[in-house]
Amino acid sequence: MANRLLRLALLTAIFGSAYAEPSTNCAPSNAESLQRPGVPTLRWDEDDCADFNEDDKREIEALSDAILVPDRWRIVSALGYPENLLDPYNNNNWLKGDRPVFGEDWFVNLIGIADLIYEPRNFPIPVGNATTQSAGDLNLIGEGDTTVIAGNLILEGVVYKGNTTFKPPDYEFRLTPVINYNILDANERAVTRADPNEGTHRTDNHVGVQAAFVDYHIRNVSDRYDFDSIRVGIQPFNADFRGFLFNDQQFGVRLFGIRDNNKIQYNLAWFRRIEKDTNSGLNDLSQGLRDDDVFAINAYWQDWPSLGYFSQLSLVHNRNREADQTLFDNNGFIARPASLGVEVPRDYDVTYLGYNGDGHFDRLNITVSAYYAFGDESQGTFTNDPSDISAYFLAAELGFDQDWVRWRFSFLHASGDDDPFDNDAKGFDAIFENPLFAGADTSYWIRQTVPLIGGGRVTLSGRNGILNSLRSSKEQGQSNFTNPGITLLGVGNDLDVTPTTRISFNFNHLWFADTTVLEAARNQGEIATDIGFDLSVSAIYRPLAMQNIVGRLSAAYLIPGEGFEDLYGTKQAPFSILANLTLTY
Repeated sequence: MANRLLRLALLTAIFGSAYAEPSTNCAPSNAESLQRPGVPTLRWDEDDCADFNEDDKREIEALSDAILVPDRWRIVSALGYPENLLDPYNNNNWLKGDRPVFGEDWFVNLIGIADLIYEPRNFPIPVGNATTQSAGDLNLIGEGDTTVIAGNLILEGVVYKGNTTFKPPDYEFRLTPVINYNILDANERAVTRADPNEGTHRTDNHVGVQAAFVDYHIRNVSDRYDFDSIRVGIQPFNADFRGFLFNDQQFGVRLFGIRDNNKIQYNLAWFRRIEKDTNSGLNDLSQGLRDDDVFAINAYWQDWPSLGYFSQLSLVHNRNREADQTLFDNNGFIARPASLGVEVPRDYDVTYLGYNGDGHFDRLNITVSAYYAFGDESQGTFTNDPSDISAYFLAAELGFDQDWVRWRFSFLHASGDDDPFDNDAKGFDAIFENPLFAGADTSYWIRQTVPLIGGGRVTLSGRNGILNSLRSSKEQGQSNFTNPGITLLGVGNDLDVTPTTRISFNFNHLWFADTTVLEAARNQGEIATDIGFDLSVSAIYRPLAMQNIVGRLSAAYLIPGEGFEDLYGTKQAPFSILANLTLTY
């Protein structure tokens, strides 16, 4: 019995009273304080420890002195495991928050990510006598081949205080600079720069700050660590589960917390948008803040209406006051106002009411999103009169698993404007979309920028966007609610062929919701609504079965529909290939 009691008492001394011997109630009376420095010896309750003689106690004290640790984070060190700062997982590493750096509970977490991209692609490019590389070619559509090579080095440093196992940190300080270098090669002039004399090759670099905030834990409101916290600075924010409305890193203030044992989560936030760098898409603090504010209130209800399902209600308001501004981007193209219609700067106020749901009902995984946008703008896109905004957005994705295969069925519809010359703007547009939907950036239409040729220097669909918003750019342009909208039906599947390899297929059919705006912009007769079929395939390989090394190769192909042919006069199918390697420490 003495050996068993010896073992249990030693465990009690190190890990706490949960290991005390139940039959004798024998435990050091100062066991909890042994997890903190400054207590050199064990104290015993003589009545409860009658089965221990003096030799047993001296042996326990000798063993506890050999492996006693000042706090629970240093147990690994006390057991003799070496420290390896180059290994983020398998060894004791204070750079990854494995133990305090100073004080009792101040931690550091350093993260480094190298994100490398090689991307050949093809999309329609307009040409003219002044810019074309093919002087004898009379076509309006030039050689659309371009190649992007880009690299992002993301360095993130976090300093935080507190035991974060069951509750958020008391304080958190986070800084995330990103260093970008990018190269663009094109087959036509006036693609890399507005000035055709700049040629067909461009190199650029930029350093952006994607996070720089302070997070303060205001209070706990229950014994289950329901809490209120506030975060101030440049911070990430996603207004919904799939990034349909506002998914960005912007300067702001956010009050957030949870209630009812984490069943209710809430956000109250204000953001002032930062200007973006043209070619990297990163924040550009040198250009300052835009006169564009986003106010967001949302609440998440976990396990409603069913266990395993999240529901979210959102109220988001976008206030834009850039009617007195004209902005040309770093390549010399006009960004504000958009080169479309009357091309006059404008202000707008738009409010989004939304419901979003994500989770599962039994085996069926369901994501839904619905928004209604309303408000007004000081200037119509095609008129000189103010316009009333009234538009809507619907999306749903259903999925279910069959062993190692997941099937996905997608639907999305964003309303289009049926009369660009009246005082009603009915085309839905987001604030800053980054959708994770229907294949995401594997899809051709979502990944690539598709320009509108002959009706203005705007894009049908922007890079990493699904909406046909006719903006100059997602990063530097304004929202545009006079647009043709979009409808998408898609099917896809994910095949986990091994624990380290996933292959995905996506097949989407795309339509314009209404082509009246396109016909007015192009001064063209009837344009069909059928955009075409977007086919894509991707392979993801994680050799370590974790996210530290991730390689991805994808290909996408757009089979033009009648509407695409009406716009571009060609049946040539555009394509894109993406090779991506991500290394994370």
